[in-house]
Amino acid sequence: MVGVLHTGEERKTEPIPIGVIYSLTGNMAVSEAPLIQAVTLAVEEINSAGGLLGRPVELMTVDGRSDPQHTAAEAERLIVDGQIAALFACWTSACRQAVKPVVERHHHLLFYALQYEGLEQSPHIIYGGHAPNQQIIPGTRWALERWGHRVYLIGSDYIFPRTAHFIIRDLVRAEAAEVVGERYVPLGHDRMEAVIEDLERLRPDFIINTVNGISNLYLLDALHAAGFSDLPLLSFSVSESDLTAMEAVHHPRHYAVWGYFQSLDTPLNREFVERFQRRFGADRPISSPMESAYTNVHLWAQAVAAAGSAQPARVNHSLMLQSRRAPSGIVTIDPATRHQWRTFYIGQAQEDGQFEIVAAMEQPIRPAPFPSYRSVATWQRIAQEIAYELQQGSTP
Repeated sequence: MVGVLHTGEERKTEPIPIGVIYSLTGNMAVSEAPLIQAVTLAVEEINSAGGLLGRPVELMTVDGRSDPQHTAAEAERLIVDGQIAALFACWTSACRQAVKPVVERHHHLLFYALQYEGLEQSPHIIYGGHAPNQQIIPGTRWALERWGHRVYLIGSDYIFPRTAHFIIRDLVRAEAAEVVGERYVPLGHDRMEAVIEDLERLRPDFIINTVNGISNLYLLDALHAAGFSDLPLLSFSVSESDLTAMEAVHHPRHYAVWGYFQSLDTPLNREFVERFQRRFGADRPISSPMESAYTNVHLWAQAVAAAGSAQPARVNHSLMLQSRRAPSGIVTIDPATRHQWRTFYIGQAQEDGQFEIVAAMEQPIRPAPFPSYRSVATWQRIAQEIAYELQQGSTP
């Protein structure tokens, strides 16, 4: 059964429901829960301006429980029973890949807010985070130029870190550098002794970190306890929300790569931060995924208004024409890839839980979900091989 919004006269003043599935429990809750606040703020702004098509937007929020299969089941329920107009969901790529067949089967719409590994494109997903050429590739090059040529890779054991590391190894080889060690840990893992043993033995010039969720706290704590506080660390998944949860273990040479930082000093961002903190508390940090989630809702609303309908099929077509001045800068949906043109920033972690921006490419970068140095067919084969390795439970 395909979830279809009713269009009769009786629906003209009823709310337009949207589904929101992020984790409020489990090992991803510290990262995901704040995205619900970002979506809520955007919906409240839309409703305070009169709603859409003369109707208010209604949030149908569900706990993803840090479980991709649970999230997929809830997405199915919201589409079929909840008759939602769009779905805003998922942090990990494992979650996105579990939900992808659901929205495709129902010809629906998923808005994804996270940076990710690329190698994917769906006619029913809007990718609001960063493709590899907008985060992983420029971030790795920046680190190699500054810190040396002996790199250690640490990541959570799922699709994003595995694929990101594959791309990073390509770049390292191209720069005549070396990946001296690589290790994966399960999501939520709290034991980092093997990582510390690697670092003591291999003595890399710096670490590239693709660990997600609460495990970052245990990683930083282990680095400090082992005397590695001065070892440069470049993270692709640590945001302001994570830093706040890890404030007791500040790492002075910790850098992160995102398309937005709360510290971005522009009038539009200052206004956004003020509105958000007035609504949710002055001590609430704002991360790049939160800004993406917020912007995704407004882009969807623009498309609904332009289409004159909340029907997913009509909105899907209208989305390909959308652009917006967002807190991070100009955001445009690229019709060829359904990813967004995004800016690029590198920030250094501060003791107050914020990042100081130390490098930027403020002109939006055109997304390339399949890096151009290999064919799309080759990348698709590589993605299949990585997925197979994960299914076999192959962990270094």
